[in-house]
Amino acid sequence: MSAGWPAFWMRRGIVAHALLPLAWVFGALSALRRLAYRLRWLSAWRAPVPVVVIGNVTVGGSGKTPLVLAAAQALRAAGLHPGIVSRGYRRARGAPEPMAVLPDTDVRACGDEPLLLRRLADCPVWVGRRRAHAAAALLRAHPEVDVLLADDGLQHLALLRDVEIVVVDPRGPGNGWLLPSGPLRERWQRRRDATLGPRDALASAPGEAARFALERRLGHARHLASGARLTLAELCRRHAGNALDAAAGIGDPQQFFSQLRAAGVPLRHALALPDHAAFDPDPLAMLTAPAVLVTDKDGLKCHPAMRTYDRIWSVELELDADPAFWPWLLARVARARGTR
Repeated sequence: MSAGWPAFWMRRGIVAHALLPLAWVFGALSALRRLAYRLRWLSAWRAPVPVVVIGNVTVGGSGKTPLVLAAAQALRAAGLHPGIVSRGYRRARGAPEPMAVLPDTDVRACGDEPLLLRRLADCPVWVGRRRAHAAAALLRAHPEVDVLLADDGLQHLALLRDVEIVVVDPRGPGNGWLLPSGPLRERWQRRRDATLGPRDALASAPGEAARFALERRLGHARHLASGARLTLAELCRRHAGNALDAAAGIGDPQQFFSQLRAAGVPLRHALALPDHAAFDPDPLAMLTAPAVLVTDKDGLKCHPAMRTYDRIWSVELELDADPAFWPWLLARVARARGTR
């Protein structure tokens, strides 16, 4: 694995070339599906309020969900009433479809990212395999909502959108090829209204889209059992002389571990788990350090019955976006509202 991806996704080697025929099939099917929506052979739903889609064109995490959270907070600060829709990846079978996410909803029923958004964004969140259905249900239940944010969903063409924002990470487009030969869900040069990501990664973004720098950094660590919050430096001083353990079930676990090391956290074990990994059975049972650091998303899946629970600290993720992005976003939403 390379940065959370198979190593061959980062270069055009033998394996990537061998999979190219499958990538051509994937690309042809995706193009046919887009054509079907364009010709209205497949129907798409337009919401009565502006819809902003925040997603990526590659597999795995790139910072979409933290940006959705920050966008919801910015819209609320501007006097708007946002709502959030998400697929709810890896939801339990039999969960209501679609369903509202409440602060105490079982994470297995709604998915980790929607639950994190509901607890932190302080706005309605609904999940559903068909985001258009989730959006319609949300608006029926919350008529005060005047703008919708879609967490991921660039490829969910059944929900029409007013603004498309692509988030990229340091991996960029990898080898630039479609699945399964590369990491792309669709062409890297796809249309978008804005691209956000690290400055180095922005260089490969399409030229017609607005570009805004976006950096991610680790914030405080929160002790799950007590709720205590410490800076990472304070946590290290508390356990001076002891290396700590870390685990991450996100798109790029190595990035989390690298950020911890850059913050001065001495790591003994760094356990990389699959994105959205379930924590039942307990994957942290093998970790014996005096403190175990997990991402805030993974912290939602930890429970008191886990052997390590009293030693788990959930590390917050903070965003530093180009200040020009927020006026740009508000202007685009205001323009969309004017067309309703």
